[in-house]
Amino acid sequence: MSKRHACLLATVLALPILSAPVVYAQPRLATPATPSRVTAPKVDLPASVTNGAGAPAPQAQTPPPADAAPAAPQLITSPNLMNEGVAAVVNDDIISTYDLRQRMRLLVLTTGVQPTEQTLPQLEQEALRSLIDEHIQMQELKKVAKKQKMELIADDKEVDQEIGDMAKQNNLTAAQMRSSFAASGINIETMRDQIRTQLSWQRLVSGMYNSYVRVGDDQVTNALNRINAQASQTRYQVGEIFIDASHVGGMQQAVAGATQLVTQLQQGAPFAAVARQFSSSSTAANGGDTGWVTAAQVPPELAKALETLRPGQLSMPIPVNDGVFILYLRDKQVASGQTMVSLKQLAIRLDKDAAPDQVSAATAKLVALKPQVTGCGNLETVAAKAPGVISADLGEADVNDLRGPFKDAAEKLKAGQISDPIRTDLGVHLVAVCMKRSGDAKLPSRSEVSNRLYAEQLAVMSRRYLRDLRNSATIEAR
Repeated sequence: MSKRHACLLATVLALPILSAPVVYAQPRLATPATPSRVTAPKVDLPASVTNGAGAPAPQAQTPPPADAAPAAPQLITSPNLMNEGVAAVVNDDIISTYDLRQRMRLLVLTTGVQPTEQTLPQLEQEALRSLIDEHIQMQELKKVAKKQKMELIADDKEVDQEIGDMAKQNNLTAAQMRSSFAASGINIETMRDQIRTQLSWQRLVSGMYNSYVRVGDDQVTNALNRINAQASQTRYQVGEIFIDASHVGGMQQAVAGATQLVTQLQQGAPFAAVARQFSSSSTAANGGDTGWVTAAQVPPELAKALETLRPGQLSMPIPVNDGVFILYLRDKQVASGQTMVSLKQLAIRLDKDAAPDQVSAATAKLVALKPQVTGCGNLETVAAKAPGVISADLGEADVNDLRGPFKDAAEKLKAGQISDPIRTDLGVHLVAVCMKRSGDAKLPSRSEVSNRLYAEQLAVMSRRYLRDLRNSATIEAR
């Protein structure tokens, strides 16, 4: 570890870590949440993002290719920046090492990612990147506000309202939230600055593009047709975190960073909070939520992982061409006409040609145990107290893929019910149905589809606007 990282680690480790991290619902600023369609002021488009006639340039209407990530800022290392106290300079604005440490502490508090030798570089990189983006956004806000002679920057009342809403989401008062920040060595102004930039940027983007985003009836109809066609396929409600290899120094670093995040998530770090701060995907602003997708809509590597996950499970890091994904399966919706069941069992192993008295004895033993099984929750406990009886999780399967008495039990039993003893070539079994779901997908309304398409178009324009500002900025970092 470098001397600089050792100092940073000592500083960040000095803050008290909450046993259960507070999940402040603050979206990632680089990809803002969808602004309102009606409340934002009208802002004239600057020449850099128009075709010169007051309308958006054609390319702003077309989403970027799936493999095109926003360009990373060009970091110019300067010997003059090695003085203590300066972390970066963005168009003559200074980001101090104090600002950087404060943002790192904020990341630790809100995501639950613990500062260790392994996670520290990731925390520092993300903190610096978000600070750079916020400085670029605020500079643009001030420039446009001055040129248009209008107020774009959120005032203290708006910021206080947002903090109050965040506190309420976490079952806290605003005063209690401020106290939790103080106890962790975080100046509340660090959060206030982040919120102010977020609200102001949303206002600017909405005012700039709101009147130019068009969602036609044909677009909504086509989207609904695609959704209807997918009703015959299993759908997955997925959370994703994407670590862009080009942003972190290569695929090896991306895999290592993703592995560290998986460890933190397994230890209780909230998925949505981690996604907002660390994911390079456009879904970061929504806590990594991709909505409902089918296997055909995601890369083959991700489709394979989704097929093995159950709702509530987290994947291991999944390398793809340009980075690494972490998936969290929130829910699963099976295809129309399909019934999925999740099964567990108690079993006594017996040979295929076991003597009738052995089969009778095993059957009697399982019959005696059945009243003790209250469901899938205590099945393993019952097995542990019964010599010769084993328990097993049979996983989730389509009822039509099952055979013989197992299929009969899955079809007849309800969730939480236990079968009578079943004899197979492997032994005698009690089968418990843990979950049962049918393909009864609820289709979204036209207004829901229209709002989603609108949000997607506006988000693309917002990302491109910020990307262009990054590319034209002069950014000097240590």
